[in-house]
Amino acid sequence: MSLCDLAPPYIRGIAPYVPGKPTSELARELGLSDIVKLASNENPRGASPRAIEAVRDALSDVARYPDGSGYELKRALAGRYSVAAEQIVLGNGSNDVLELAARAFLCPHSSAVYSQHAFAVYPLATQATGATGIEAPATDFAHDLGAMMAAVRADTRLVFIANPNNPTGTLLAARDLRRFLECVPRSLLVVLDEAYAEYLPDDRDDVGDAHSIGWLREFPNLIITRTFSKAYGLAGLRIGFALANAGVADLMNRVRQPFNVSSVALAAAQAALADQDFVRESRRLNEAGLAQIVAGFMRLGIEYIPSYGNFVSFKVGDANTAYQRLLRLG
Repeated sequence: MSLCDLAPPYIRGIAPYVPGKPTSELARELGLSDIVKLASNENPRGASPRAIEAVRDALSDVARYPDGSGYELKRALAGRYSVAAEQIVLGNGSNDVLELAARAFLCPHSSAVYSQHAFAVYPLATQATGATGIEAPATDFAHDLGAMMAAVRADTRLVFIANPNNPTGTLLAARDLRRFLECVPRSLLVVLDEAYAEYLPDDRDDVGDAHSIGWLREFPNLIITRTFSKAYGLAGLRIGFALANAGVADLMNRVRQPFNVSSVALAAAQAALADQDFVRESRRLNEAGLAQIVAGFMRLGIEYIPSYGNFVSFKVGDANTAYQRLLRLG
């Protein structure tokens, strides 16, 4: 028996997540100097100047462990979203928070439901606990909430929903999500992944914080996850958070590493949260970019999926061939 056989079969069977290729790696491989990275849905504006300044200030204290509770950031988040600090879970990116939810509530002989064409981390986080992942079929590359409801079993403990969805960019209307929350058994948790929520337009009356975060008071089985990696431009610092019922948040915090968010990330996130003008300008720039690329797709006759994120999925035929050609173009 090899040492690898000591790991449970469900761990050995995990296909590792493949991140976007770093620009430094592409430069080494192809000798390119002019590279535009599009693979990881980052903010092309970078981060808020306030966040950069907060990083500089925090560097002088990196010899000390960070505040393991994240008190100041939690207080700022609680004020912005009108929740109690006890309802907040901080993570090393929202990816970490999603895994905390899986670790806290899944186990062998349980299951989690997620959609076809959804974020790749959902099946990985599920499989890492020994639970069974159930993929519900999508409709037009979007979550089919009816199919997801039908996929729920007696042993289902988590349902993962991304809104907007990564990688297709589709959006579920608030009224449909609410109907799903009203119908789903209160004995299972719904994880609403809103990594791209800051890119949603202000003029839509069926999306936004007033709906999803307000639901926390009504649906104790709801977990909402957010990130500072996208519109806030802090992907390199890895920080995200969850908002949930206080009891649910407590259980997630029990399986969280004691210092899972660095002092630099905590300081940057608090400063970034205070600079909503930066977020609004990032949204405006993203809307202009989406309009530009959609106009190009229409002019060239390329089929695409309308997106509510800072990315867009489009039809290219053989994806790997197109990927390699685009890499060579930088």
